Amino acid sequence: MHSRLLPPQSRARTPEVRPNLGPFVNLKINLINMALVDHHLWLIFYVTFTTLLLVLVNADDIYLEWQVNVDTSIKPVSVDQPVITINGMFPGPLINATTNDIIHVNVFNNMDEPLLITWNGIQQRLNSWQDGVSGTNCPIQPASNWTYEFTVKDQIGTFSYFPSINYHKAGGAFGPIRVNNRVVIPTPFPTPHDEFDLLIGDWYNESFKDIRSSLKKSNLDILPKSMLLNGRSRYPQSNQTIVVEEDETYLIRISNVGTKWSINFRIQNHQMLLVETEGSYTSQMMLDSIDIHVGQSYSVLVTMNQPEADYYIVASPKMVNTPESSNLIGVGVLHYEASTTPVQGPLPAGPDPFDLNFSVNQAKSIRWNLTAGAARPNPQGTFNVSNVTLSQTFILQGSLAEINRSIRYTINNVSYRVPNTALKLADYYKNGTGTYQLDEYPNNSSNPIAVDGTFVVSGTHNGWLEIVFKNNLKAIDTWHLDGFGFYVVGFGDGEWTPGMRATYNLYDPVVRSTTQVYPGGWTAVYAYLDNPGMWNLRSQVLNHWYLGQELYIRVYDPDPNPAKERQPPSNLLYCGSVIPPPAPPKPTPVPPAPSSHATKLLININWFCVLFISISISCVLL
Repeated sequence: MHSRLLPPQSRARTPEVRPNLGPFVNLKINLINMALVDHHLWLIFYVTFTTLLLVLVNADDIYLEWQVNVDTSIKPVSVDQPVITINGMFPGPLINATTNDIIHVNVFNNMDEPLLITWNGIQQRLNSWQDGVSGTNCPIQPASNWTYEFTVKDQIGTFSYFPSINYHKAGGAFGPIRVNNRVVIPTPFPTPHDEFDLLIGDWYNESFKDIRSSLKKSNLDILPKSMLLNGRSRYPQSNQTIVVEEDETYLIRISNVGTKWSINFRIQNHQMLLVETEGSYTSQMMLDSIDIHVGQSYSVLVTMNQPEADYYIVASPKMVNTPESSNLIGVGVLHYEASTTPVQGPLPAGPDPFDLNFSVNQAKSIRWNLTAGAARPNPQGTFNVSNVTLSQTFILQGSLAEINRSIRYTINNVSYRVPNTALKLADYYKNGTGTYQLDEYPNNSSNPIAVDGTFVVSGTHNGWLEIVFKNNLKAIDTWHLDGFGFYVVGFGDGEWTPGMRATYNLYDPVVRSTTQVYPGGWTAVYAYLDNPGMWNLRSQVLNHWYLGQELYIRVYDPDPNPAKERQPPSNLLYCGSVIPPPAPPKPTPVPPAPSSHATKLLININWFCVLFISISISCVLL
């Protein structure tokens, strides 16, 4: 039975017993307050983290315009010869980038023959369309231009660029690439006072066109006559000088951009601390001298701890008898800023150029720094090869052969024949039909007879590949793989057998993109094929490369998702059997977009606003 409610004014006020809820109310209020504080803290964290993430993933676009010309007035060795310049410079201009920057290089070919530029050691993640070799790109024709666009994704370190076809590298057009750490990832050494790029390489007296013609006639007798430091011949005929201050430490980025000779590099009375090679931080070690093979790059720290004077910088060739006066010994000067004392005394001695034990032992001692972060904050040692399962093994033998009465360099008795259609183009549009036959030639044994052919092998996507490079030649060879860094796990003499794997260093092998193979020996590497595309594997010794010592690895991912592999660029060049599609109809005119300067200013203002609003919200919430 329900009780009848009285009007408020006439309701009886009978006393009631109420429980003591004070502690519970206080607890509820405290919980609410804590929840509000936690909510505020979480919101602060979220806003700050989101802002930081946006800042971290932000990358700059670097726009470059290169005019490539032939100049006969430079005369790096005091003879009349054509030198290939970029924007009038020899060597070419520095590309100075930071991890994840997007590089746009508009190359104008003002020469009288086709041109391609490749980016040695830049992995072109998911984008072999930009690699700049004959298998991935149609050449830039004379009196035309083409823009490369690529990202230096998840890379740091010292690299170089150079022309990849028509023996142009012997004429110049090479230059340095720096990929710097993002500011949020510390380097494993103190910030140097300054940095220098040092491009060292052998140089011919003859024109690159004359050498090319001689090679086509099987004349291999023309050899480089000089060693250049940043395009200059030896001191005192020319003078490549690095100016330094006493007691300061400098980072010197050294690349062997030559065509034939490995070199030994040293600085009089100064030791070098090795810190990086081709995108990997190394275990740090002091060196009096370092061997640098064709196509390789290193970074060393040098502290100016000697009396103020001038000191010799020396680069001498390996496997060559050279008197101290030879132009094949590159000589420059390290000049202390306040020095009044010129260089003096004999050149600093290096190891015997024929002492391969020195070179092999030094190579084995160059290890990966497992604790340093590089392009990413997690330590390099997070990624290792100690427990990998191999999907494939290639055994590749470099040698010399006669094919159709011509001298050629081969891999497994196959000398590469460059087709008229770029492999990547034929692969995308015609599944390779008419251009190459996949896996036509053996990748772990030699062809019965020496032949020329378009050598393309399958690489297992997301599989581990072991490559054993064998050198049947009498000189040091170097091998380079585009698209990847590989782990250099072993060196050895004589024949390689599967039992040699017991000698591999699987704990801290250095990761790089170019490795040396000593005469009569072998070098073993592991590569993880997580980068789909068409990738060039080649000898970096220019005669070998030009005369056929290369192949391509096709790493195929059937998923058409562009996040897996990029689609062809909108400015794709066509050649050979693949003709360009019909031009689309002209679009309706639209109002002009803001200038690039205004756009960049607007982007910078937007970033400032995001950061300012985030900080303001954080302050209010606190």
